[in-house]
Amino acid sequence: MSVRSDVRIRTLIPSGLAVTATAVIGGLASRSAQSAWYATLRKPPYQPPRQAFPIVWPALYADIAVVSASTLDELDRRGQSEQRRRYLAALAANLVLNGSWSWLFFNQHRLATSAVAAGALTLSSADLTRRAISVQGGQAAPLALYPLWCAFATALSTHIWFLNARRRL
Repeated sequence: MSVRSDVRIRTLIPSGLAVTATAVIGGLASRSAQSAWYATLRKPPYQPPRQAFPIVWPALYADIAVVSASTLDELDRRGQSEQRRRYLAALAANLVLNGSWSWLFFNQHRLATSAVAAGALTLSSADLTRRAISVQGGQAAPLALYPLWCAFATALSTHIWFLNARRRL
């Protein structure tokens, strides 16, 4: 991820704050990752170690904030206010989906619903990436890591759901 020198601070700050709020909301729900309930879940062998998540997510969140701010600035420079509004709406929907997954999985213990939400987040992340790349080309390419990680999370969530479907949780 590289911060473009032409990213405006007045765009980066709200983008960063929105992403940070999402991270905090998801983090509050994820505290249950150390709960007895989570410890009893059957998990697939490809489950990453717990230490991977506090490394991967902050990098992805920073990428979302910077690429989104840069995309919004470029749309503003081009005078494409309708596309800018659509990108903002897509970003907002994506962040809601992002924060919701942790609450559905860790807080509500809704494995099936969280697997579906992870799939929706993957699609939303891919759409956000498509939108950013259509505006900025290769400069937005690092955002492609986000839907890839979300696709992995979807597979993992779905597998956990199936492994635990017959158990009374």
